[in-house]
Amino acid sequence: MRIALSPAFVLAGLTAAQAEMPKDPSGTWLTGDGRAKIQIDRCGANQHFVCGKVVWLKVATTDAGAPRTDIKNPDPKKRARPVIGLQLIDSLKPEEDKFSGQIYNVEEGKTYDVSMERESESELSVSGCLLKILCGSQTWTRVPGVNQQANKN
Repeated sequence: MRIALSPAFVLAGLTAAQAEMPKDPSGTWLTGDGRAKIQIDRCGANQHFVCGKVVWLKVATTDAGAPRTDIKNPDPKKRARPVIGLQLIDSLKPEEDKFSGQIYNVEEGKTYDVSMERESESELSVSGCLLKILCGSQTWTRVPGVNQQANKN
């Protein structure tokens, strides 16, 4: 009797574990302030984590016409990196109903603790804190991918 029940308990445990996995935030998202689009994809071993990079900027160039770079990065060697293509989100881990980890804010050159939770098919809640005391949140909106937009023009 004990052996016959074991597979049922194992299957029930797998179903419960899958139900607790947060909703996949993969896609292209317009930040709450409308100044950037971030492409979020699954990454890491078994696509278990979430990563994201800048794919569009409302103001992509400086007044001189040069591409915007990571000029506020605390590491002087990284300040010449173009912002478009820059990975801001690296390996957020699934936790309950959200993904948590760190996000780099290129406008300040600071890294924040962050959590992301897909509220609906079109909204992503992004909450971040610096030193666990300076906190804020915003809602990102799903938009067509940059390549999808180019195909529509």
